[in-house]
Amino acid sequence: MADLVPLEWRNGRLIILDQTLLPLHETYIELHDYQEVASAIKSLAVRGAPAIGLAAAYGVVKGAQAIKTNDVREFNSELQKVIDTLAASRPTARNLFWALERMQRVAQSGINVDQIKKVLEQEAIRIHQEQLESDLALSRLGAALINTGDTILTHCNAGALATGGYGTALGVIKQAYAEGKNIQVIATETRPLLQGARLTACELKKAGIPFTLITDSMAGTFMRQGKINAVVTGADRIAANGDTANKIGTYTLAVLARAHNIPFYIAAPISTVDSSISSGEEIVIEERKAEEVTCIQGVCTAPDGIHVANPAFDVTPNRYISAIITERGIIRRPFTRGLKETCR
Repeated sequence: MADLVPLEWRNGRLIILDQTLLPLHETYIELHDYQEVASAIKSLAVRGAPAIGLAAAYGVVKGAQAIKTNDVREFNSELQKVIDTLAASRPTARNLFWALERMQRVAQSGINVDQIKKVLEQEAIRIHQEQLESDLALSRLGAALINTGDTILTHCNAGALATGGYGTALGVIKQAYAEGKNIQVIATETRPLLQGARLTACELKKAGIPFTLITDSMAGTFMRQGKINAVVTGADRIAANGDTANKIGTYTLAVLARAHNIPFYIAAPISTVDSSISSGEEIVIEERKAEEVTCIQGVCTAPDGIHVANPAFDVTPNRYISAIITERGIIRRPFTRGLKETCR
């Protein structure tokens, strides 16, 4: 069955699948301007680091199309406001800023406004195509790490919904299954927003891959019982030393995997690597609203007026990571050297 498509560019129109409504409703909406794109990113209607980058790139195009001037300097000034708004939508995912930086470089190389608008659209489409190609490449490489009969645990959602392509962590799983490796998957529900239960389960079911859904707190027991052979997750930002930010709870799984001698793999495109920061200590962790913790799908489950912490991500130190799977190769320790060589 075909993958769910998180966003499409149709003759100048940006159409997204509202992921906040899955799996109950498969609803597509059109985003008419860059402010709507920024809002969709903030609300998680479009989510997943690579897909956020794609949405932001198309958001720049929408913003550029709406600028009514033929003066290049004035145009670039207005375009910077568009880019700044999109950059402020979420702080952790590197792919958002990577895509915006590419779009900004393209804009600065233009001769006149009409040409700039044209090359911006071409660049956004190119980024989208490259994402699909990188997903497929890293999925094929990562599948080689999966053995026939393995049971793989994955956390949050790193499939087509998160990338706009084939998927990263879930792409590795799909590729291994396509190769006939007779695998099983364990998906964590991923509190507080249940991306595993709502989205990964939806993608796995659609792909026909055998899986079991568990609560986040069950992972250690399944590892102790020998029911998990590998852990594969995605990433939102990877520091130069290999420290990795991903959905909150990833660090816990990495520590548990080490305690049980289970390989722990990160699958992410090169665009997720931030060579400008030396370690995970420098990664900005997004703090989201309390209601995401106190309520589930609009139903409140905690008392009013209590103190809530809701960091959306955590950082897994590189010492807990067995390998980082990218489209350019599988990187092992020492990660600093491997990432530097791979990202050239």
